[in-house]
Amino acid sequence: MLPTPPASPTIDGYPNPEDRLGQILAGRLVLEKVLGVGAYGTVYTAIDIQTNIRYAVKALNKFGLEPRQQRYQQREIQLHYQASFHPNVVSLVKIMDTTDCTYVVIEYCPEGDLFSNITEQGKYVGNDFMAKSIFLQILEAVEYCHSIGIYHRDLKPENVLVKDDGMTVKLADFGLATTDRITSDYGCGSTFYMSPECQQSTPKPFSSYASAPNDIWSLGVILVNLTCGRNPWKRACYDDSTFRAYMRDPNFLKSILPVSSELNNVLRRIFEVDPTKRASIGEIKEMILSCDRLTISSSNSGCYSPPYSPVQSARNAAFGHYCPQEPNNLTAQVPGPLISPVGHRYTTRLSPHLSQFSNSSGSSSDSDTGSVFSTASSGSSNSSTSSNGIATLTDSTS
Repeated sequence: MLPTPPASPTIDGYPNPEDRLGQILAGRLVLEKVLGVGAYGTVYTAIDIQTNIRYAVKALNKFGLEPRQQRYQQREIQLHYQASFHPNVVSLVKIMDTTDCTYVVIEYCPEGDLFSNITEQGKYVGNDFMAKSIFLQILEAVEYCHSIGIYHRDLKPENVLVKDDGMTVKLADFGLATTDRITSDYGCGSTFYMSPECQQSTPKPFSSYASAPNDIWSLGVILVNLTCGRNPWKRACYDDSTFRAYMRDPNFLKSILPVSSELNNVLRRIFEVDPTKRASIGEIKEMILSCDRLTISSSNSGCYSPPYSPVQSARNAAFGHYCPQEPNNLTAQVPGPLISPVGHRYTTRLSPHLSQFSNSSGSSSDSDTGSVFSTASSGSSNSSTSSNGIATLTDSTS
């Protein structure tokens, strides 16, 4: 078992991300523009000049990494590769290794992540058909990962990518994934999505919790994101007034969110504090499929929902929900993101378009010497509170 992910590496001596623009990998894949920059490297869009197919490329710097960081890099690629056999997981196409950098070629999803599709584009919320379809796809992807012994540990809308005009989603970012069925990595992931058992501030010696039920709890928060455009609480712990209110009354979410009675029953099974009693993914699928309605009109809930307005960045969008009938300490302040045994080689999963790619030295590279790109760390998501008392989201990956 690898312990909690190490700190991010220093970046002294790394090339500027823009310096690689125009670079041609293996004589055919041209790096076009920067999609994002993280502690471990940079993500680019790239186009195959022979097929005109566009990919995303993670350029993962090797310099400045400690052995422990290198092991985490290897683990992310290996677990992503194993999971990518499922159609709702972003495909890992090819790995190319050079002296200073590992290039990971993956499926490109031009419509961005689920977070931005909810907050900036207003998709899914209020559209029960689309919300149900998307959530079932995420369930299928996570169920497959669990079936092969992979637990994601950072499920959130930022880590779900969107295609096909919002109708298809793909699970991404395995930077915190593990194959440990039982783990002692407390506080791993983003606080909005962590289960109560994952959040012990001072874990007892030799204490641990099960990885699968923690993923299932995260799925419940994503379900609220999809259907209501909100998070149920800021943190599932007794310091959070909204969560305490839910603990006193399991139907509390119906008073602050426009969820149907059917969806409320699903959420009660997911948000079961005892992880041994929490719903399985199979049970959740059956309940979601049998739901006639996921949401009701917000006017029937007796709560005020701030009107949607465009924002400069989805990462600063408010997932707040203010309920004027409740005392301030029960305000549903719900800003949210909202978004391992290894050893497989990569020779059998190559895209036919890229199967002949070679590294810069001219020889084909199928090395297991992988690297990780994960802007998410074991740290928590951050939030601030606006003047109207509604907590607002700041980027959990910044």
